[in-house]
Amino acid sequence: MLPSNKRTKTGAPRHRGARRGAASAALAGLLLAVTACGSDQAVPESAAPAVPEDLECFSGSLSGAGSSAQENAMTTWIAGYQSACEESRVYYNSIGSGGGRSQFIDGAVAFAGTDAALDPAENADAQERCGGSDTLNLPAYVVPIAVVFNLEGVDSLNLRPETLAKIFNQEITRWDHPEIAEANPDVDLPDKAITPVNRSDDSGTTENFTNYLHQAAPKAWPHEPGGQWPITAYESAQGNSGIADTVKRAKGAIGYVEMSHAHGMSTVDLGVGGEFVEISPEAAAKVVAKSPQREENPSEYDLALNLDYGTTESGTYPLVLVSYEVVCLDYPDDQTAQRVKAFMKYVVSPEGQQAVSEETGSAPISDDLRGKLLESINAIS
Repeated sequence: MLPSNKRTKTGAPRHRGARRGAASAALAGLLLAVTACGSDQAVPESAAPAVPEDLECFSGSLSGAGSSAQENAMTTWIAGYQSACEESRVYYNSIGSGGGRSQFIDGAVAFAGTDAALDPAENADAQERCGGSDTLNLPAYVVPIAVVFNLEGVDSLNLRPETLAKIFNQEITRWDHPEIAEANPDVDLPDKAITPVNRSDDSGTTENFTNYLHQAAPKAWPHEPGGQWPITAYESAQGNSGIADTVKRAKGAIGYVEMSHAHGMSTVDLGVGGEFVEISPEAAAKVVAKSPQREENPSEYDLALNLDYGTTESGTYPLVLVSYEVVCLDYPDDQTAQRVKAFMKYVVSPEGQQAVSEETGSAPISDDLRGKLLESINAIS
């Protein structure tokens, strides 16, 4: 490392400068990233994501945990950050949104990834570990939730929200049911049992999925939204990867996963108004762009959104997941605060967002939202 890159004794972030180390150090960082995230989509050294010229690095380690929907995104973010910051180590354990929120509240990790923002009660519980301050929900990852299925010779299906709700409520149990056939007149549907697969763990993806069913098909889905599956499961699996693997193995299965876990799988076009909309980051981003901030946010820096899953606007894909990074407004120690700020600035940067979009199919955040996120991140102390 060049002398100009020496860090202060406090390990505070420094700007990019000449921060790249030897190739072996960069590769070690990338391997640590993959190991920390548990992702099956490693980012090779030659494809290390781009980073901003004013990237801030820190000396030491930073730990987070939570959303498995963020698993592949975090692998990419950590790979990019560590390839550029040789003395920084970022670890992320994709244990599910509920587990991440619990570990954050307990003080076991510095930040949490969650597909459901902390609610007011959880914010109150976290104030002790946040030095008496409120928490911030930072919407940093916007991606559609794919409804995936396994039917031989069928690449896509049209399903209205009412039909989808009845399938997961175990009321429609065979693939040649009239409701499915009506929406797919050109598809040869088999007389085969449907195997709905839901998450077994406390999941933000489940909370978003059940929120969609609750808003888009309230008569067919009488259950309240939540991270725990509300009825006795027909088949269940842990994490987005677990559902994807189960659906791939089981003929006739159907499940829901964050978009990057749907690679190579058959997907559902959702009924929206009088049309069926194919899954895409652009169609999902339309929902987020028109979503206001949640009224019960504890401070101006908390950016949790109130999503309209029941929209019927043409061209929108309403089954969208906004995954948050949860941090403290004030940390008990300055070192942790500075590390969180440095990494989060990269996460929301144009380079960080573009790298993740190319890897996962997510929708990069808008410049307007980025400006608000940077205001919140700069407020961390």
